[in-house]
Amino acid sequence: MKDTFCCEICGRELPAAEETVWSGGHLCRSCLAEDTVVCRECGERIWREDNAGNEEHPLCQNCFDEEYTTCTRCGALLRLSSAYYEDFDDNEERPYCDSCFYELSKDGIQDYYYKPDPIFYGTGERYFGVELEIDGAGEDSGRAREVMAAANGPDRLIYCKHDGSLNDGFEIVTHPMTLDYHKNHMPWQAVVDKAAELGYQSHRARTCGLHVHVSRAAFGRTEEDQDASIARVLYFFEKHWEELLKFSRRTESQLKRWAARYGYKEHPMEILDRAKKGYGGGRYSSVNLQNEDTVEFRIFRGTLKYNTLIATLQLVNRVCDAAIFMSDEELKAMSWTTFVSGCREPELVRYLKERRLYINEPVNAEVEL
Repeated sequence: MKDTFCCEICGRELPAAEETVWSGGHLCRSCLAEDTVVCRECGERIWREDNAGNEEHPLCQNCFDEEYTTCTRCGALLRLSSAYYEDFDDNEERPYCDSCFYELSKDGIQDYYYKPDPIFYGTGERYFGVELEIDGAGEDSGRAREVMAAANGPDRLIYCKHDGSLNDGFEIVTHPMTLDYHKNHMPWQAVVDKAAELGYQSHRARTCGLHVHVSRAAFGRTEEDQDASIARVLYFFEKHWEELLKFSRRTESQLKRWAARYGYKEHPMEILDRAKKGYGGGRYSSVNLQNEDTVEFRIFRGTLKYNTLIATLQLVNRVCDAAIFMSDEELKAMSWTTFVSGCREPELVRYLKERRLYINEPVNAEVEL
């Protein structure tokens, strides 16, 4: 056995222990590191000059051709599955990254399937994403731009999407935010005021919903823990359906179409089993479980009233608290009166009183829009 070898790149004669043999030749360790890379997809070693990816994510040409592309605007490396395609300027669809697509199309209403990479606002584990439908003043990009301008500055807080259930409007969608961020940093008052100023309605339109997504991760660290907590959410909804119906401002017929029940059972896990077996309305259920990363609360009617919107988020938050921190038996024993007596948030307390749901302490309600 030879004691030395000659590197085919640098020409140095080195100890045989430093030799690396691959399809490109016999290289020393230094040249191997400097002149070759390993494809992140298939693991094949290639010459650095043949890298079809980038420095952080090297790719052989075959893997790039099968799985990747680059952003037309900024050149960023993209998986085909995460690229957005649009014909912004020459009637030819081209790939764009999320950031460039947003910059180029932020003055418009995105299609129903638009789903940008989420931007998380606030600190914590429980994030809320809101979908607020507005109707009656046009599916108009210029007006959508005005609504977005009420919220978006340097931060991308909201975007707008087409929604086929609306007659003449669109859907306002937030990125995930903590409850504190929604209440103290997200300019909801400016957004709902601008929508109303432009002639939109939500509650009064009768076509609109207010959907709240809560991150699944907030319900537990393991799938088993998440299932147990989510089962208690479903139980809470079934046990207190009449009160939640009143809170939602929906009619029974609207809920059957857009936010159906799963059906009451004595034990929380029995209701979750029904949900997993397809009972209810699929994704059109009061609590939609078909999203991979979120649990969607669909029962609520749309609103352009700030207090109602914030109160809705606070109610969802308290339902999540009860489901996560109480046992099955504790939740089953809890009455609606006990539940609402623990509410301290002024927006939620006021709304519960408006709807005659707070320990017989009604107040005069402001008009919903």
